[in-house]
Amino acid sequence: MALERIQQVTGRAVHVPGNDIDTDRITPARYLKVVTFDGLGEALFHDERFNPDGSEKPHPLNDPRFKGASIMLVGANFGCGSSREHSPQAIYRAGFRALIGESFAEIFFGNSTALSMPCVSASKADIEALAAAVEENPALEVTVDVERLEVRYADKTFKVKLPESARKALVEGRWDPIADLLEAGELLEQASARLPKAVKS
Repeated sequence: MALERIQQVTGRAVHVPGNDIDTDRITPARYLKVVTFDGLGEALFHDERFNPDGSEKPHPLNDPRFKGASIMLVGANFGCGSSREHSPQAIYRAGFRALIGESFAEIFFGNSTALSMPCVSASKADIEALAAAVEENPALEVTVDVERLEVRYADKTFKVKLPESARKALVEGRWDPIADLLEAGELLEQASARLPKAVKS
């Protein structure tokens, strides 16, 4: 079962500013009760986006100019706090396919990579410049090049960082460890056959 090779992600972007945005803000705790992740995109930043009566609050994800954006620009230490898989799941199911941030919490980063959603790190200055360009032109096309470790938009390019293990897993289509195990079923059986048999007492 071959997985998609994530060599680059191209789309429109939206800036969600702020440092230390934790998983409790990304997905409020009451959404952890779901049995599957289906429909979890509706929970994304729910309490920051909606009032108790369901009316919208001012928030970048509620701005019609950025509807359909697939790349999220964020600050430092994004996804910190509780190590819940629901947060990257909500982001992915809301239509996002890549994040550009100053830095990411380790477990959030790992969970995102396992969903084929690259989280690349960039300097604050480069993110702010891109955010300003997106604010000026919400239709701006942005490309996150995972293979070359760079972001391109308009006539500008800046370098980004991504651990080599994650970059390799994404570009080679080996980002899902469970799929890797299923694909290696025959090899696992061969390895098991070579192991010494347990001696019964």
